[in-house]
Amino acid sequence: MKIDDRILYEDNHLIVVNKLPSEIVQGDKTGDVCLLDDVKQYIKEKYDKPGNVFAGLVHRIDRPVSGAVVFAKTSKALSRMTVKVKDRDFHKIYLAIVKNRPPKDADILENYLVKNEKQNKSFVVPEGTKESKLARLSYRLVGKSDNYYLLEVELFTGRHHQIRCQLAHIGCPIKGDLKYGYPRSNPDASICLHAYRISFEHPVQKTPVEITAPLPKAEPWPSFTVL
Repeated sequence: MKIDDRILYEDNHLIVVNKLPSEIVQGDKTGDVCLLDDVKQYIKEKYDKPGNVFAGLVHRIDRPVSGAVVFAKTSKALSRMTVKVKDRDFHKIYLAIVKNRPPKDADILENYLVKNEKQNKSFVVPEGTKESKLARLSYRLVGKSDNYYLLEVELFTGRHHQIRCQLAHIGCPIKGDLKYGYPRSNPDASICLHAYRISFEHPVQKTPVEITAPLPKAEPWPSFTVL
C-alpha cells in the first residue's frame, strides 16, 4: 500500500502515517526498508525537493504493532514534539486483541519492569529491583467476538514493551505475541496491537490535534466495531 494512502494528517510541520503491521519504523540491522525512509521519499516526490529531505521520528512503535506514527517535517517541530513526548503531553490510546477475558472489565495496572537486552524482552519484577522502572496503564473492555476480547489501553508511561508485558502478566497475552506467551503467531508476524488514537497540542499552531488510525483489515480486527 502506497504511503499516500496511509497519511492520517499532514501540514507544514507534521506528518502522521498509519503504520502497517510488521513494517519497521526506523532502519536497523535487518536492512529492511523503513517507514522513515518512505516518508522522506514521499516528501521529496510530492514537493519536488532537491537533495536530502528532513523528516524526524517523534516516537516509535514496535515492528509487529500497527497504527499511528508521527514524523516532524522541520527540526523545530521535532524538538518541540520530543519535549511533549518526554513530558507526557502526548497521549496514546491503543487497541489490543486478547484471547482471555481480563480479571476486571476495567483497571489500572502498575508494575515494575526490567528490560533484558539480550532477549529484547521486559519482565515484571518486585518494586525496588535494580534498574526496574514503574509502568502504568489503564485498560477497559470495549468489544467481544466469538473467540476474542478487544481492550482499549491508555499509556501513562512509555516503557519497553509495556502493554505487551503488563497484559501478559494478568493472563492476557496479545494475539500473535509469541514473545509474551501467546501460543500461536499471526500469519504476517504481527501482533494484534494497534496505536489507535493520539492527541497532543500542535507544536507551532498550539491547537489541539487528535488523530485516529483505521484498524488493520486482517482478521480478527473486522470482527469488532470500535465506538
